[in-house]
Amino acid sequence: MASTEEGSFHAPADADSALFQSTTPPPAMPSTKNIPRPPPLPCLTYYQRLQAHGSRPSISSSSPSRLVPKETVETWDKLFKQGTGADTYVEVDNTSRFLAHSYILAAASPVMPQLLYGSMDNKGNAHLKFQGVPHEAVYMFIRFLYSSCYEEEEMKKYVLPLLVLSHCYSVPSLKRVCVTVLDQGWINKENVIDVLQLSRSCDAARISFVCVSMVIRDFKSISSTEGWKVMTRGDTLLEQELVEAVVEADARKQERRKKLEDRRMYLDLYEAMEALVHIYREGCGTIGPRDKALKGKESACGFSACKGVEGVLRHFLGCKSRASCAHCKRMWQLIQLHSCLCGSADSCEVPLCRNLKEQMKKMSKREESKWRLLAENVTAAKRSLGPFSSSRSALI
Repeated sequence: MASTEEGSFHAPADADSALFQSTTPPPAMPSTKNIPRPPPLPCLTYYQRLQAHGSRPSISSSSPSRLVPKETVETWDKLFKQGTGADTYVEVDNTSRFLAHSYILAAASPVMPQLLYGSMDNKGNAHLKFQGVPHEAVYMFIRFLYSSCYEEEEMKKYVLPLLVLSHCYSVPSLKRVCVTVLDQGWINKENVIDVLQLSRSCDAARISFVCVSMVIRDFKSISSTEGWKVMTRGDTLLEQELVEAVVEADARKQERRKKLEDRRMYLDLYEAMEALVHIYREGCGTIGPRDKALKGKESACGFSACKGVEGVLRHFLGCKSRASCAHCKRMWQLIQLHSCLCGSADSCEVPLCRNLKEQMKKMSKREESKWRLLAENVTAAKRSLGPFSSSRSALI
């Protein structure tokens, strides 16, 4: 064992650890009494874990959906179903009733306290009455107030009355569940109008948007349903609003289609100008400058419009009536457009480029602005393809 002076660093004398021995004394260690305790490690709450995996855990349709731990659900469900210590009678259409606890209902809904207080009898029992709502929906509603628990199939069956109850009694957690169920394929063309009217009454903006979008997509089928016919007799303002939305959506669709067609036209013009410059600068196939060696008919060309431009150019060079020929007029326009975009007219290989650029100065303001606008649109269409476009630029 190697010995050192007092106060120096001690380490085992084996060969591996000897590499890490220190010859200088370590700094003085602070007192552990003044070191604060480290904060606890971060941990997710149960609700945060649910949010990380979705709005609620995936379970079978035969078991209840839960937004709280299992033990809490069982406790509150037991209290709800057994009615131990209940002081409230929940009555549905004066035909059926079950027990509940006023303090739980009052805590779960800000609307409940006043209703419960105003319905108390001489014995101190409250009577909460529901009219025009199915008994099963009311039972599910009160159960949700206890434990946020519900059956999947029952929720799908009574989602509309539950949406109304959640809105009337201000229970946002239940409204979110109803919106989720409706947004997952529950709405169809037969019930979309009814759901739209109900969602607007209940301030369910997401469902209202989904319904309007469905009407716009399939207006022809939906406008022939019974729900639409009933709506037109009772709510003409909604009918007018939906028709206007369909017309506006159709106008936007046609405008987008026209923009795409114009963009395609401008890109075709750009590709034609690229091919024109390519032919006069490098030559292609069997046509090109006299001082260039042509590759022949079998050679592949990287310019998609080259073949078409070559055909029009051959006609243009041999035509004897260029002033009245439609094909020759197109070639003149293509060369004119090229001259608007060409930045090197003095050294450009395309014939008449410099002459046409000089002639443009003598054009009227209106005619010149027309060509400038066309050139700008062609350039913008080319730039819209981005820097990684497969099309090569022969104009630069």
